[in-house]
Amino acid sequence: MMEIIFYLTGGMEVEGYICMTCGVQYEPSEREPESCPICEDERQYVNPEGQKWTTLQSMKKEGRFQNKWVEEEEGLYSVKTDPGFAIGQTAYFIKQESGNVLWDCLTYLDEESIQKIKKLGGIHAIAISHPHYYSACIEWAEEFDAKVLLHENDRHWVQRGSNFIQYWKGQSFPIHKNMILHCLGGHFPGGTVMEWREGNEGKGILFSGDILQVAPDQDWVSFMYSYPNMIPLPAEKVKAMAMQTEEMKFDRIYSAFRRIVKKEAQASVKRSAKRYIAALDGSLFSGDRKS
Repeated sequence: MMEIIFYLTGGMEVEGYICMTCGVQYEPSEREPESCPICEDERQYVNPEGQKWTTLQSMKKEGRFQNKWVEEEEGLYSVKTDPGFAIGQTAYFIKQESGNVLWDCLTYLDEESIQKIKKLGGIHAIAISHPHYYSACIEWAEEFDAKVLLHENDRHWVQRGSNFIQYWKGQSFPIHKNMILHCLGGHFPGGTVMEWREGNEGKGILFSGDILQVAPDQDWVSFMYSYPNMIPLPAEKVKAMAMQTEEMKFDRIYSAFRRIVKKEAQASVKRSAKRYIAALDGSLFSGDRKS
């Protein structure tokens, strides 16, 4: 069991403030942070009404939030806060004999989720795709004594440090034999996806966050430097990301907003990259695009 540190001032526990736009929790402090560097970055945005903060305790006192669980398929649950908060991403809980994994994370952690996770066997590791979904991962880690796996390339975006965080380097990192993290970069230098080789009845599942974002038709994916600001990635980077996925085993993709490429997902990534690159070089619109 790792040591959990409580921050006390005048006998009162000091909470970590949470940015209401991105949902990331900051180091416990008596006063609100001056700004949110994650939202001020060009991949995110500051609320036009101004920077606003809350705390987990305040969210609980409001009494309107709850985490909704859906069993997507055997051994896999999606989890989403309702009503939506901040970016509104979906997290995924994967039940494994070798240790349960939470993919990406949520800001809100309610008692119902705590009890459900305990019944399912707890959490061994929390793996997160990129800084926009760091959320309140330390709250979750402390509750379940779980390590938080973050890519070294994005270390400087961490706003709340902890001994629970384990940084990894390079292009891949095995959580278990059949569950592997891969750094594709793109949206962030440490942008990560997770390959679950045993999922989907052995055909494989890729959890993509929005490193690969599933399109509304759920047949295509896209690649972006910034989604809210609509800044694309360069062609060579998209090509490299798509080529890297060819070495993985998956036939289905679950993305950050519960959009799912249900079958032939590897082919979807390949043709999506080809279309994206064709749009960048103009051939998609000129009639010169090759099939």
